[in-house]
Amino acid sequence: MNTQHIWEVKAKNTPLLKKKCNQCSSDRFQCSDKFRLNAQKKNIDIWLIYRCVKCNNTYNMTVFSRIRTESISREIFNKFSENNTELAWQYAFSQEIIRKNNVEADWESVEYEILYPNLPVENLIHMESEIVSFQIQSLFNFNMRVSTVLRTCLGLSSSKLNFLLDSEAVYFNQKPLQKKYKITNGDRIEINRHALINTYLMGKEDFFLNTADNQ
Repeated sequence: MNTQHIWEVKAKNTPLLKKKCNQCSSDRFQCSDKFRLNAQKKNIDIWLIYRCVKCNNTYNMTVFSRIRTESISREIFNKFSENNTELAWQYAFSQEIIRKNNVEADWESVEYEILYPNLPVENLIHMESEIVSFQIQSLFNFNMRVSTVLRTCLGLSSSKLNFLLDSEAVYFNQKPLQKKYKITNGDRIEINRHALINTYLMGKEDFFLNTADNQ
């Protein structure tokens, strides 16, 4: 048996673009959440508009270039026309679109929050499950390390996280977790319950003994 919990990573803003402005000294552009469309006969160009964080100069990041209008569904076309924010964020976080435009995203500029359930060590001790599972939910990928989520949600120090990883008690998508791994939506983390308890109780042997005596 195992118990699964949800860790939800929510971005609060789109990433800035690392790009020098040709009108001021700034080297960052912010997504405006607006699109520019230009139709010529049966073809259409679509850009996502960015603005310099200092002088408001614009940069248009190509989303589609010279594509046939019929290749875009009416629903999606309407979203482009109406400057749908959700769609704008989808392209602002698209590493493929960013790469095709030969620009670089400042992923560290993305602020976020992580929603997760509290998991006291007392609850872990009384669980019957041998494995505790966590699923990561994140609408957007912005190069966040799995280890960052792990430390935040479990309240671990760097030394305790290293101890847990060195014990090979953490599996990420059925592979031993490495610090270099980045999150994507739907990722699954599995942790051996006893190893996690031991990690929490490092330096708290008296608490461990008292708890064991009360079981």
